[in-house]
Amino acid sequence: MGTLKTVQQLQAQWVSSENFCRYGQVIFASIDGKAYDGQDAQLNLQNGIPRFYVMRLEKRGRKFHKITRHVQCTQCLGSLSGKDWLIAVCPPDNDLNEPALEEIAAFRIPGNCFIKLHEGTWHAGPHFDHEAVDFYNLELANTNVVDHFTHDFFNSHQLEFEMV
Repeated sequence: MGTLKTVQQLQAQWVSSENFCRYGQVIFASIDGKAYDGQDAQLNLQNGIPRFYVMRLEKRGRKFHKITRHVQCTQCLGSLSGKDWLIAVCPPDNDLNEPALEEIAAFRIPGNCFIKLHEGTWHAGPHFDHEAVDFYNLELANTNVVDHFTHDFFNSHQLEFEMV
């Protein structure tokens, strides 16, 4: 007999600059030639070689039980083809080496913007209902090798989340 698990639903809210500021930034289109300011992505890519690539993800659904963070760099994510998607996040501002369960939030990201995650922001996603979505990703070349810390809620709390 397997371990019993609980599925906790997270209400996904549409992302805005205001409701996402604990976790990162939301970047929308601006007029060409606009001077650099605080509305632009505030990046930290100084600890290695920046890597910008397109990743194809398939059949991700809305459930997760693992959440990850990168502490050495910011990360930018956005979908191609204007497809909406979902991400769960938890703020980086605790002294624990695990996410604060009560602070996990879910967001729906429209296909006309991208998000920049602050260093250390826990994140689960991208998730989506589509068959497949291409995402652009800006991080460091070795982020997933040397700066990839994951917490598994199955192991710690017998818990899975579903974004609704």
